[in-house]
Amino acid sequence: MNTRSESPRRALTGTTSMVCAGTALIGVCYGFARFAYGLFAPVFERAFTLGSTVLGVIGSGSYIGYSLAITASFWLTSRFGPRAIALGAGVLATIGTLLVACAPTGSVLALGILVAGSSTGLASPPMAEAIARTITLTRQDKAQSIVNAGTGVGVLLSGPIALALLQNWRWAWATFGIISAVISVWIAVTVPAGNHSPANNPSTGQLMPPGGARLAIAALLMGLGSSAVWTFGRSVVTAQGNASEALSTLMWTVIGVAGLLGAFSGHITASLGLPASWSLTMILLAGATVFLALWPASAVVTILGGACFGASYIALCGLVLVWSTRIYPGHPATGVGVSFLMIALGQIIGSPLAGALIDHTSYIVAFTICALSALSGAILRYRAPQQHDPQSVAAKTASNTL
Repeated sequence: MNTRSESPRRALTGTTSMVCAGTALIGVCYGFARFAYGLFAPVFERAFTLGSTVLGVIGSGSYIGYSLAITASFWLTSRFGPRAIALGAGVLATIGTLLVACAPTGSVLALGILVAGSSTGLASPPMAEAIARTITLTRQDKAQSIVNAGTGVGVLLSGPIALALLQNWRWAWATFGIISAVISVWIAVTVPAGNHSPANNPSTGQLMPPGGARLAIAALLMGLGSSAVWTFGRSVVTAQGNASEALSTLMWTVIGVAGLLGAFSGHITASLGLPASWSLTMILLAGATVFLALWPASAVVTILGGACFGASYIALCGLVLVWSTRIYPGHPATGVGVSFLMIALGQIIGSPLAGALIDHTSYIVAFTICALSALSGAILRYRAPQQHDPQSVAAKTASNTL
């Protein structure tokens, strides 16, 4: 009798631990291994004598590594199960960040950023798969959003670490590596193993099921729209606005704090619906990007712009997750992989493009072009697939009752 009553409690504790571990993994992979590059871009520029174009190219290397890894993760998650691939993400984050910490030249720095960025490609698909396997359908949107908000946690923590160790940036990246290693151990004991996939349905195995192309283009424009701030957000307020290192680092921390609001993207979807939530949040992302470039000397705009950017970006990633699982209900790892690959592709294009525009025109031009990309993506909204699939109907019904 006792055993029976404790089993559900143990199961709930296990899934809670897994969601927390997944949130932490997303935090170190995205917040440390991938996006902390933009936080340290001014430091790298001085330490390795790099220009904006080169900084943009190195930044795009993180997204290239991400794209290669997430492409492989489609097959790897189904073949080896979510635990092995999520653990691989933690290991890559550890190796990449430690490589940056030890980098003697710009070339080794670029390699470290490439390896570190690859970790993010392996992180999201297996966690989406693990949640789809272990959490009931009515709670999945919220769980996916909470795990995705780990990016905000990572960005939030990277700010104080950078502020404390900005003059000793190698120790900051070594700290990132140590934390990543600890999280990897946590992942190894909480994420389920095995290669069993959820029940098959018509979308399983299809890279472009009905509605997939619209999702892919929307994700691409989101990635392009966000690339200027992620790579040059701190640079614009220090170079153009003459902000202190403390203020520019505080802005980065605010991005992370506001990003925690992304954990509520599942609630936003339930209240406004996915189409309206997507359009409004993309407009917010575009506005934050433009404001940071237009008024970089204003401390108020810097903080508010960072807050709006962090909240909108992390919320958009959560909305992409929800959108993906609706388009690919029987194979969430593939859906998340395809959509996040398109986000990365947009950032691969946007990061060096923004750097070149900064070198040859201005920060305002570069940031405005990225903002226009986000605005154009706001037009592309989710449409429910026109198919009579019981599972897809059930998913829609459940999401409306969240």
